Amino acid sequence: MSSTPRTSRFPEKDFTPTPRDVSAIAEVMEGRHGFFAAAIADFFAIYHGEKGDAGRAWAWSGVAEAVRNRERERLES
Repeated sequence: MSSTPRTSRFPEKDFTPTPRDVSAIAEVMEGRHGFFAAAIADFFAIYHGEKGDAGRAWAWSGVAEAVRNRERERLES
């Protein structure tokens, strides 16, 4: 047997969302969940963080931040 680690034939793809994607998801979350959109996005960020999926946790944190920023902008105008 070989002592070298096995490499996957299928390299892991990077599904990091763009700022445009994060903004679009934030809009959808606001439309569907209203006041609770940021809290729901935070829940998904924590869930994926605990499961070890840092990329998705980071993306959901960005969505929560975008929702809060949009809310702040609405309140200030």
